[in-house]
Amino acid sequence: MSQNKTEATAKIPRVSKTDQVVALMRRSEGATSAQLMEATGWQAHSVRGAIAGQIRKKLKLAVTTEKTDAGTVYRIVEATV
Repeated sequence: MSQNKTEATAKIPRVSKTDQVVALMRRSEGATSAQLMEATGWQAHSVRGAIAGQIRKKLKLAVTTEKTDAGTVYRIVEATV
């Protein structure tokens, strides 16, 4: 029995670019703008827009920023209650 192409690919979960950004930012070392740009292929303003719009506002995740010699490092921090 052979499966058609849509059945075979339907079982693979889709990983969006926003999901990639969130995963990188959840690492203990966080992620720089350059790392996020490389991972997604986005320009710097698109990365910042995704962090502000999708990640902070829509997903309601707490994001911290830190200026370093390597550039701005973005991290998602767990909320402490």
